Amino acid sequence: MTSIPFETRCVNSLRKVFADEEWTAPAYERGTALRNEAFAFQVAYRAPWLHRGIRVETDSLLKEQIEVRAVGLAPSDFPARDNHDGDILRTAPGLYPDPLLPIDPREGIHAPPNQWRAVWVTIDPGDGLLPAGVHPIRLRFVSEEEELLGEAEFTLDVVPALLPKQRLLHYEWLHFDCLATYYGVPIFGERHWELLENYVRAAVRYGINTFLTPIVTPPLDTKVGGERPTVQLVDIALRGDQYAFGFDKLKRWVDLCNRCGVSHFEFSHLFTQWGAKHAPKIVATVDGEERRIFGWETDATGPAYRAFLDQFLPALDGFVRTHGLERRAIFHVSDEPEPQDFEAYRQAKEIIAKHLKGYPIMDALSDYRFYESGLVERPIPASDHIGPFLANGVPGLWTYYCNAQQDKVANRMFSMPSSRGRVIGLQLYKFGMEGFAHWGYNFWYTRYATKAIDPYRVTDAGMGFPSGDSHLVYPGDDGHPVGSIRLEVLREALQDLRALELFEMYAGKEAAIALLEEGLTEPITFADYPRGDAWLLAFRARLNEAIRQHATASEVVDNGR
Repeated sequence: MTSIPFETRCVNSLRKVFADEEWTAPAYERGTALRNEAFAFQVAYRAPWLHRGIRVETDSLLKEQIEVRAVGLAPSDFPARDNHDGDILRTAPGLYPDPLLPIDPREGIHAPPNQWRAVWVTIDPGDGLLPAGVHPIRLRFVSEEEELLGEAEFTLDVVPALLPKQRLLHYEWLHFDCLATYYGVPIFGERHWELLENYVRAAVRYGINTFLTPIVTPPLDTKVGGERPTVQLVDIALRGDQYAFGFDKLKRWVDLCNRCGVSHFEFSHLFTQWGAKHAPKIVATVDGEERRIFGWETDATGPAYRAFLDQFLPALDGFVRTHGLERRAIFHVSDEPEPQDFEAYRQAKEIIAKHLKGYPIMDALSDYRFYESGLVERPIPASDHIGPFLANGVPGLWTYYCNAQQDKVANRMFSMPSSRGRVIGLQLYKFGMEGFAHWGYNFWYTRYATKAIDPYRVTDAGMGFPSGDSHLVYPGDDGHPVGSIRLEVLREALQDLRALELFEMYAGKEAAIALLEEGLTEPITFADYPRGDAWLLAFRARLNEAIRQHATASEVVDNGR
């Protein structure tokens, strides 16, 4: 053993390892998982002087299913809004642990002097299964000179049971234009299609199963009067007052999603965000030339756009039915309308509803009057406005959060503890949510899409939103997404939900909720829940033990995963 002092410590996946903090939390050296779920922990390390090119070696019978990545530090100029609560790690600008960077075997990892850094260890069965039983996992840190600097050991106990297939619908908006802009490729060129498939496939692995489908360029997060690059999947030609529609690109997108295991298609909004007052950007071939025929200058309920929709939506309905997507399609009117937009929203919806009978028409909105009036049958309220919807038993309910939800409720900003990102899975289970929504899978522009950014350097959309809201993944040089701590924690949250559903199969929902709230003085709500990582980890261990007691060898079969 080398005499060079080098500290290592196993850390749970919910602790954020800041480079400039002293480490006082207890070591985390043992965990449990089911056979078809991913499990993660960290190994924090520190050295008194610089070490470059450290090699990380893994020794375990699970070695082929283990991935080790470096926890990178991302800058944040804007960590938190002014309305945040006390459940926050820090508010100062600085470097925050977030991107999970692949380790180049030629370069290894580095240990800057007197800084805590970490590697992220994921045990992921992929399409297979982890062998049941107790599995030691040892990590060795080896210097460029082949000296053993330090090592750490973790024990994973794999419970002989399987998570059921995810029933929750979950979308994170994949922004087609951001991929093309960052990688510098033509939209809908072959490389763009490759990138789309890479990012969809990765998202599905993490429980993101519903995808924004830009039948027209989505009128989202766009400055009034401005426009985003055209990502319209439907080709349109105008001859006189008649439209012709080509669905080849839409069919290619559907086929891509089907290959990747996508569950549902969320067709892009048919009216502008924040009020439904205008038509989205739509391009068409007119007299042999492609040009924009609708946009900010178009009255949402005017005769020109109404006539277009009266031809477009029946044609789209025909495509959906021809390809058997009737039960997989979701439609939108306008994102986040406010009370003052009630009448504009009503008129817009009336135009499209007659063509979309039988399809869910859903929108993110938080004023209960939209539902109470009968205008919106399928609301998606924000998690801090969900109370009236729950109290009145709204069926098929979804929820969402974004940068505005900083007080009490779950969220996933850089500045927040990861436990606050993971608890959403327990809340979604308890309240029987049908879906969970978020807008920021890869929004790599500034606010209102006015400028492209480097998402490794600008994590707040140009002071638009607190870091952690606008993108969940980073662009990889190889055309695949680079994940994040927040993405891993999201998957853990969705796995918690599925584990509760498995226990419910054995014992019923009442028993599952009793287990969830065991020892608590108050029931869990979207605003009230135990804080910190210790309770969450203890609950999941308790749940796994309860599952173990019910599972038998004959039950270790595919539960529809």
